[in-house]
Amino acid sequence: MKNKKTLILSGMGLNCEHETAYACEKSGATAVEILHTLRFLNGTINLGDYDFIIFIGGFLDGDYLGSARVGVNRFKYGSSENFDLKEQLKDFSRSGRLLLGICNGFQLLVKLGFLPDEKQAFENQTISLTQNQKGIFENRWVNLRVNPQNNNVFTRGIEQIYLPVRHGEGRIVVTDEKTQSDLVSNNQIAMFYADREGKTTGDYPHNPNGSWNNIAAISNEAGNILGMMPHPEAYNHYTNHPHWTRLQFAEENGEGLKLFKNAYQHLNQQ
Repeated sequence: MKNKKTLILSGMGLNCEHETAYACEKSGATAVEILHTLRFLNGTINLGDYDFIIFIGGFLDGDYLGSARVGVNRFKYGSSENFDLKEQLKDFSRSGRLLLGICNGFQLLVKLGFLPDEKQAFENQTISLTQNQKGIFENRWVNLRVNPQNNNVFTRGIEQIYLPVRHGEGRIVVTDEKTQSDLVSNNQIAMFYADREGKTTGDYPHNPNGSWNNIAAISNEAGNILGMMPHPEAYNHYTNHPHWTRLQFAEENGEGLKLFKNAYQHLNQQ
């Protein structure tokens, strides 16, 4: 295995670090480090030591002031004066190394400007994630259709996938017509909410939050940055499936590991 360390940021209400680390280790990671967000912002590490950074989900800052808004301000204004976080993260993404944002992490990447266009990072936010259309927290499993025209690293070879969501603010809002057009024409929509047959739908509860264009995941054009509301790390073993006692499974691994395996296969080929 050639890949360097994988970095998982934790703390501040985030709570998915251990299952994410497990998913990485089961999928080919050679070294996984869980680091508290404040230590990251203090500049205690060198991003050159990593090939893959994962912004995990949970309840970042309690979601009290909007999804990931406090976290974004912390990233923009709270890092050490001796740690040029803005330029290091920009360099990290430009180099083709991998960024994955899950749930709160997706919200963070969007509001930092890394998605849908990493060239806007730390400068301009063009889309947003806000309160679910029903106004309630959604904790359910959803069917997802992968866009075959999208070129992101993580979903290669996957047509459909079944994953859990657990969020109160997962509705993607895109008000600018040019941004809407670019997302579609550039094939940056990575996954759509779908029905049991795999057909894209906006019907509730198949689309649990009312996202514009039934979007569940978005990538940058280069394909090395992916943000998604569903939790692939939460389906790392067949017994995670809500009907595992009634269904027959071909293997022990859960479907969510496919995304992580794709990531490490890509890194090992670089």
